[in-house]
Amino acid sequence: MRTAARSQVVVITGATGGVGRAVAREYARRARGVALLARGGTGLKAAAEEVRAAGCAALPVEVDVADEEQVSDAADEVEERLGPIDVWVNAAFTSVFAPFSKIAPEEFRRVVEVDLLGFVHGTHAALERMRPRDRGTIVQVGSALAYRGVPLQSAYCASKHAVQGFHESLRCELLHEGSGVRVTMVQLPAVNTPQFSWVLSRLPKHPQPLPPIFQPEVAARAVVHAADHPQRREYWCGGSTVATLIANALAPGALDRYLARCGVAAQQTDVVADPDRTANLWAPADGDSGRDYGARGVFDDKSKTRSWQLWASQRHGALALAAVGAAALAAAVASRQRRL
Repeated sequence: MRTAARSQVVVITGATGGVGRAVAREYARRARGVALLARGGTGLKAAAEEVRAAGCAALPVEVDVADEEQVSDAADEVEERLGPIDVWVNAAFTSVFAPFSKIAPEEFRRVVEVDLLGFVHGTHAALERMRPRDRGTIVQVGSALAYRGVPLQSAYCASKHAVQGFHESLRCELLHEGSGVRVTMVQLPAVNTPQFSWVLSRLPKHPQPLPPIFQPEVAARAVVHAADHPQRREYWCGGSTVATLIANALAPGALDRYLARCGVAAQQTDVVADPDRTANLWAPADGDSGRDYGARGVFDDKSKTRSWQLWASQRHGALALAAVGAAALAAAVASRQRRL
């Protein structure tokens, strides 16, 4: 797989920070070319340098994914300079941490434009180029919050729920067409990304992910695996994601009450919020500071570097065969013992 992947051209939106940056690093070791789409010039430059240092061609493109024309133009540039796009990863996002009553309509709209329409624009640009070739893969980076809303993140949750519905609808259409283009989605757990230091927040304390928290490299491995195996409609990453989705399916009302009681405090640290903190809703976070935020946030000491659930999920076929074999062996031993 690694040799074959070296021929791939990969596009990643939101490639300067968090999960997008970690995905770019993963592909830098295995792709022929990686196009990095994001708004921040400082982060784009740093991400491109990392990709090139790994021996892969890098194409940084300043793009606001909320603008369909910019995304389409970026896709044209990628194909002109790197070649036909094989994989498109939609990972760009922004958010507002605040009760819904404290989110202005234009702020809510902006989150939806980036987190939903940004995915729509990226998918449209990819499909326009992949469909005539009848090949290619599109990966939507999702979240457990695509199924389960939580307090303080109404705009983000609304967008992720909508992406989930969009993904399902598009997948049905491609299956109906018998298309060779594949779409899949990866539902992530809480991830230690820089977003918690740069999203617009009106909370009294510094925001944090709902524990347990995973490092972005775990998410990146899940995304790359999904792109390599896009036949599945979606992948769940992290035991907490599985537990959340199952609990929401079985007892959503009870989960409402639990999150109402615990969800607000659980998304804040004990540190008082900085009133002058950077916010990336309208402009890239590195615009004023010139800082490269990288992939990881400030919660290294609380974050997991592995997910055994993900490991098992990626090997469910082999594990199922092993379980059947073990059961057959146990039955054979039991039968022999009865005969003795």
